[in-house]
Amino acid sequence: MTDWKTLQSDLAEQGYVAGAELAMALHLSLALGRPLLLEGAAGVGKTEIAHCLAAVKGTNLIRLQCYEGLDAAQAIYEWNYQRQLLAIRAAAEAGETGRDVEKRIFSEEYLLQRPLLKAIRQPIAPVLLIDEIDRADEEFEAYLLEILSDFKISIPELGTLDAISRPYVVLTSNGTRDLSDALRRRCLFAHVDYPDRDTELAILARRCPGVERQLAGQIVSFVQSLRKEDLEKKPGVAEMLDFAMALLGFGINDLASDPVVLQVALATLLKTRNDRAAIPTEMAQRLAGRAA
Repeated sequence: MTDWKTLQSDLAEQGYVAGAELAMALHLSLALGRPLLLEGAAGVGKTEIAHCLAAVKGTNLIRLQCYEGLDAAQAIYEWNYQRQLLAIRAAAEAGETGRDVEKRIFSEEYLLQRPLLKAIRQPIAPVLLIDEIDRADEEFEAYLLEILSDFKISIPELGTLDAISRPYVVLTSNGTRDLSDALRRRCLFAHVDYPDRDTELAILARRCPGVERQLAGQIVSFVQSLRKEDLEKKPGVAEMLDFAMALLGFGINDLASDPVVLQVALATLLKTRNDRAAIPTEMAQRLAGRAA
């Protein structure tokens, strides 16, 4: 197992600039074989950590996007009912009936593996991303805890399926509801905040190397000033990168040089009608002037 500084460097090579605290938490998660719960506002780069970890490990990323009403059939497994019906009809036409047909149609051949089952049945340990766990309900958390405790899944028709490999598990939460104490006890924890100025500059340099140093400083200052405003959706790192690419596409070298382009480029940062109204042209120019 590499130490946390090596992991930090490996993530940076994949374009993710992780702070020491986050890199150490991820290193401990890998070393102890425990899930890592990442909590923070939307847009701070929680999901991207899992993508970059998969690249560092040279393995697959399996993602489970959580939402209200998510259940076991959608997250763990379900039977391929259409294929089963076709098999039953074919068997009936061939004169087959009884337990042999039942045994055949309730075999792994007819099993649809959803993300949680798929993750533990890989020959090489994947990264399992359980994204926005706070959007699922407490009943689903109970399913999840059972799987994360021993990495086994019980299927009535087949029995217990053991893990072929233990996935590296990353859970993300935007903090929209409190997670259960049981889930938190099962996981290691790291809070992911918006990056500081130096970190965000490093991210911009790695992801958009064509941005000149002066403009890069202006972009980061401008976006970080926007985050201090009373917005419904504060621009995240991904929006900052889109903003930088938009300015490059317009051939802008100075953020305050063209108010019209600046106003158009705000489409990459402000994603609701109220937020656009909260940052009128005059205010955007003022913030750009301060950033310059």
